[in-house]
Amino acid sequence: MNHEDLRYWSKRAADWAADYHASLRDRPVRPNIAPGDFAKALPELAPEAGEPIQTIWDDFIHLVPGAMTHWQHPRFFAYFPANAAPASMLAEQLANAMAAQAMLWQTSPAATEMEVVVVRWLATALGLPHTRGVIHDSATTATLSAVLTMRERALGWEGLSKGLSGAPCLRLYTSDQTHSSVDKAARLTGIGQENLVKIATDASGAMHADALSAAIAADRAAGMLPIGVVACAGGTSVGAFDRIGEVVAIARAEGLMSHVDAAWAGSAMICPEFRALWAGAEAADSVVMNPHKWLGAQFDCSVQFLADPGPQIRTLGLRPAYLETPGQEEITNFNEWTVPLGRRFRALKLWFLLRAYGLEGLRTRIRNHVTWAEEAAADLAALPGVEIVTPPSLSLFSFALASGDGATEALLARINTDGRIYLTQTRHEGRYAIRVQVGQFDCTAEDVRMIATVVSELLP
Repeated sequence: MNHEDLRYWSKRAADWAADYHASLRDRPVRPNIAPGDFAKALPELAPEAGEPIQTIWDDFIHLVPGAMTHWQHPRFFAYFPANAAPASMLAEQLANAMAAQAMLWQTSPAATEMEVVVVRWLATALGLPHTRGVIHDSATTATLSAVLTMRERALGWEGLSKGLSGAPCLRLYTSDQTHSSVDKAARLTGIGQENLVKIATDASGAMHADALSAAIAADRAAGMLPIGVVACAGGTSVGAFDRIGEVVAIARAEGLMSHVDAAWAGSAMICPEFRALWAGAEAADSVVMNPHKWLGAQFDCSVQFLADPGPQIRTLGLRPAYLETPGQEEITNFNEWTVPLGRRFRALKLWFLLRAYGLEGLRTRIRNHVTWAEEAAADLAALPGVEIVTPPSLSLFSFALASGDGATEALLARINTDGRIYLTQTRHEGRYAIRVQVGQFDCTAEDVRMIATVVSELLP
């Protein structure tokens, strides 16, 4: 295949993509296949000689779409979405064509400077004073970067050179509603799962501030070294929010760094009326949100805003001679802000997205999703035997059957086998619940009403 072939097949791919998206409502959201079924259709070994693109294309059409869970399906209400607005998809095509390695300013000047600009655009749109930040692949990497920085700041940056063998016991604090990426960060940074202190939450899911203060004091008295606090703004399970201002204020008073995980809910903060939910985030050292979840940016695209990038650059930066830019000591090289050296041109899709839809267009989508989720919860609550377990937090809520966990689990299995919608499960206060999250970029009010329709038809 050469570039002239690419010209032809790219047009074919664009036509297929348009038809694929137009046909999604006619497809089951999740394929009804068993593990291993797809792999059986593939050869055991790679071909020795090249095959015609037409053959490969035909196999793709025949094999792949029918074995995929369709994340762009307008009735995908399971996990937080991984949206792909058309403008973002177009930008990805262009970024893929240039295939730049945007690790340094000199390797991709436009990519670096566009990233500076679009991060500032987003910070302003979200009401944050953090005008500097970096685009990661996912919030997991952003949180890992933040926790590494907390560790090194607490150790006077000696962990980087001396290791942790002689270090005191490090303690990291978060709520029991935060995402498992915080647990992963505790494990990978050498802090250890047992030293991730999960602070109890109240009935609303918010961390008890007095319990946080008490835990920090007790750990210090025991000779341990607190390093930082991760606050939750829109937890994955049921959308819980800490009282961010209280948590950040305690961290600051204790001399600790603070990181706010707003991976999903952060997108909603482009709507001023929702910002009370994360009041105090503007004072945090670090905030992460994922435009690829709810703003429409194609996965992957996670933005970390930093009050002061210096500590993170000091932690993650490494500049051997072959990565220097001669004559430019203070230039921005974003590889020094994050874990990987290699970086994709992710800023391009944000630039296209924000310009193509405008902030007001994106606000309208988010406001619709919140309204439609509230309506869906009300419709479900009106069905016999259905109980709302957690009310809507923005566009996320959960429900269950009054008859118990077994009946609820069986109902979810019937829903997902049916295929018209896709939901997933969680546990809240020990109860098995079905989780509903409205946020797919192209869903409509009619799509969301389908949730209650399907549940009513499949009730035992």
